[in-house]
Amino acid sequence: MTVAPLSTLTTLRVGGPPAQQREATSEAELVTAVQEADATGTPLLMLGGGSNVVIADAGFDGMVLRDARSELSVQDDGACGGASITVSAGMRWDDVVARAVAEGWVGIEALSGIPGSMGATPVQNVGAYGAEVSQVIASVRTWDRHEGRVRTLARVDCEFGYRDSLLKRSMRGAAPDGTVWHPTPRYVVLDVTMQMRFGTLSEPIAYAQLAAALGVDMGAKAPLVEVRKAVIELRRSKGMVLDVNDADTWSAGSFFTNPILTAQAAAALPEDAPRYPAGDGFAPGSIKTSAAWLIESAGFGRGFSLAADARASLSSKHTLAITNRGEASAADLVELARAVRDGVREAYGITLVPEPVLIGVEL
Repeated sequence: MTVAPLSTLTTLRVGGPPAQQREATSEAELVTAVQEADATGTPLLMLGGGSNVVIADAGFDGMVLRDARSELSVQDDGACGGASITVSAGMRWDDVVARAVAEGWVGIEALSGIPGSMGATPVQNVGAYGAEVSQVIASVRTWDRHEGRVRTLARVDCEFGYRDSLLKRSMRGAAPDGTVWHPTPRYVVLDVTMQMRFGTLSEPIAYAQLAAALGVDMGAKAPLVEVRKAVIELRRSKGMVLDVNDADTWSAGSFFTNPILTAQAAAALPEDAPRYPAGDGFAPGSIKTSAAWLIESAGFGRGFSLAADARASLSSKHTLAITNRGEASAADLVELARAVRDGVREAYGITLVPEPVLIGVEL
């Protein structure tokens, strides 16, 4: 197929051309392409919606593989009062959420409006507004590049954490033979099975801003349709719903994750800094704080840029989003991200960690 600049395939609109580009319309084609890349030592980039990557201006010296499958099957679990839904990795995530709300499958309504594909969600353990996809995942069926076989990972095997999973960690570690799996994990997602109960009301609302938008108390439930509508409107108000006519939405979403701190480090922050229990998977007493609060308090307000005519800036709607104002390069975006990271570190001694996968660039 024709090789296109990766700027045309990513929500940040940056990235040069890949050496190779392929599209798989079946699982067999997908696995064969991965095997061919690995057999020849060709770097592999599985690219879904392109919403969580920053790709270098020089492009990618390897194979970009896109999963064109968009399949969803449903099995009624009968006595369990719910359904098991298996979705191919290439299907658009928000199409899955829209179907769930329409069919009365409860559990992912608060994850409405998130760009990207089904296959990316377990890698990142996508989360928003008090919900994480790991809460409904039953299993993730993968192609294990190290063992050269299909391998199904149960939820517990995925080792989900805050914006983290075994799949994501395989990009930071190495296999026993020394292979580092980057920028595509050792485990290439083939499909994901989720278990959701039937109902017309949402899971208990676990995010104060969403509860306020719905006019309900924290912990209350609300109609699925209303939750989806409220979440999308909240995301839109923050520039987190892609709009081709609004450069404020040309981003990779939240560029930095919320820091997890020791109790001692959290106590050293100003009194008005947000503090939340970090939850399971972290050392006892760990505290989560807000990356957006740190950025703004360090002097980087909405719309901040390094120069008046800069082609990259923080969103005018939300300081966690780094945006392409038009014809920005990856280097422009990284320069701004580096300035923000360094400014927060200087002000508070906290090093922000980027959420997108960085390909050919580094902070």
